[in-house]
Amino acid sequence: MDMKAQDFAVLIKDIRRQLAFSQEDLARQIGVSYATVNRWENCQSRPSKLARVQFDSFCVKMVRQGKLRLPGGDK
Repeated sequence: MDMKAQDFAVLIKDIRRQLAFSQEDLARQIGVSYATVNRWENCQSRPSKLARVQFDSFCVKMVRQGKLRLPGGDK
């Protein structure tokens, strides 16, 4: 899925809000630096392919555990 930086920034913020995570908490969970998450949220950069795979895997795990609802999800 190709996502604009602004849309990704909104998604990151929503996920952090739902999980009550700081930027540092989310960064630790997906294996990137705090600065990376901060740049994503401020539309200064987009995730690399590897970081996006790690982020997507983390989101799937949280959805399966019932801790996260993604926008557009059927559940």
